[in-house]
Amino acid sequence: MTHLAKFLGASAVLALSAGAALADPALVFDLGGKFDKSFNESAHTGATRWAEETGNSYAEVELQSDAQREQALRRFAEAGNNPIVTVGFSFMTPLEEIAADYPDTKFVIVDGVVDLPNVRSVIFNEHEGSYLVGQMAAMASESDTVGFIGGMDIPLIRKFACGYAQGAKAVNPDITVLSNMTGTTPAAWNDPVKGSELTQAQISQGADVVYAAAGGTGIGVLQTAADQGILSIGVDSNQNYLQPGKVLTSMVKRVDNAVYDAFEAGTEIETGINVMGVNNEGVGIAVDEHNEALVTEEMTAAVEDAKAKIASGEIEVHDYMSDEGCPSLDF
Repeated sequence: MTHLAKFLGASAVLALSAGAALADPALVFDLGGKFDKSFNESAHTGATRWAEETGNSYAEVELQSDAQREQALRRFAEAGNNPIVTVGFSFMTPLEEIAADYPDTKFVIVDGVVDLPNVRSVIFNEHEGSYLVGQMAAMASESDTVGFIGGMDIPLIRKFACGYAQGAKAVNPDITVLSNMTGTTPAAWNDPVKGSELTQAQISQGADVVYAAAGGTGIGVLQTAADQGILSIGVDSNQNYLQPGKVLTSMVKRVDNAVYDAFEAGTEIETGINVMGVNNEGVGIAVDEHNEALVTEEMTAAVEDAKAKIASGEIEVHDYMSDEGCPSLDF
């Protein structure tokens, strides 16, 4: 089936889909596009890997506005695509509205929970991965001040910030953790200029390592950090390559695996909640040729020790989503 490179009109979508195998899966990206170098791109990577390995095809769509979410889901369901994978928590409300209308179609939401019998909800323990990179930030910092720049100010992003601060303070209880959010609307995910401005502000306050969890906005954070001679930390996908030698690491969420697994399972996919954390390599750090010179043996040892202790329960990373408030950061 031909990939739908962009959102087409209803008649075009239905016409293109009419001859497709009924069980072709579909992928609906969140705003920002499949090449956002972050969350969406990781989903795209997983879908592409599945297609290349199996020789099968899938449908996809990149949304241009929030209003297209329900429309896209209904069109794919009507066309017989199954399962339909959605990327991002913003699909929770549309799925709650339409999933029951298509009981024979399996839906997957990555980064959200929809309690319906034909929906698989994939969530990540981002706080655990953020704890690991927080440790590394504190170990790399020479100023005893590190920063966090989030995208839209929502509980999910505070979850990243809180875990990061806890990890940093586990290494250095006296470290200062600066935290800023880009905005309160979806535009906060795609504002690299604002990301750059916030990075400059944190540098002026002494930060020498900055962690970005801000979608496309984070590209501005990483660029400005590199330009100003400090280290950054990427998020979701491995962003080390964006500024080689300047990105300390990336906190990877294996969105690619979530999409790959959903496509591989097909219509037999298990529904319900699927949690991906440190214990099943759903989150972690990225080390490659672009950052290996920055990662010391002490950092590696600290991360491995923390991973084992988080998995065993010896270290409990605070989850802002389940218990609002953050002992390590003043929200």
